[in-house]
Amino acid sequence: MNTPYSFLPAKPQDRESIVTLLGSVNLPAEDLPQPLDTFLIATESGKVAGSVGLELYKEYALLRSLAVAPAQQGTGLGKVLYQQAMQLAAEQGVKEVYLITATAALFFEKQGFTEVERAVVPVAIQKTAQFSSICPASATIMQKQIH
Repeated sequence: MNTPYSFLPAKPQDRESIVTLLGSVNLPAEDLPQPLDTFLIATESGKVAGSVGLELYKEYALLRSLAVAPAQQGTGLGKVLYQQAMQLAAEQGVKEVYLITATAALFFEKQGFTEVERAVVPVAIQKTAQFSSICPASATIMQKQIH
């Protein structure tokens, strides 16, 4: 992808921009972790155009906050952010990545994720705010193994 984007680890000063971005695409932001050590952002002309994050739980990770600003949607930016998050997960020794989505199951299916029942999700992921209270019970839970 030949783009005008810069891909950077998120810093504390990026929090407000990430929250605004998540709000613009109707994703929850109230449980963003402190700090944002395992979050990445894409910037264009100094503005946050995309984000993605991982919550790490030993060999498991929760992929979250994959968002692209409405003006940049359809450019492939989301896929690049997703790929960078998966690379980070592999570097951290993660074996399985989980996610919760109400709107992007097809996108993640194309990336190799499969839908799983809530009951089979590891306890560490079940205890996250995303899983236990923020995302609706009707949301799709997906999983992918990292090789």
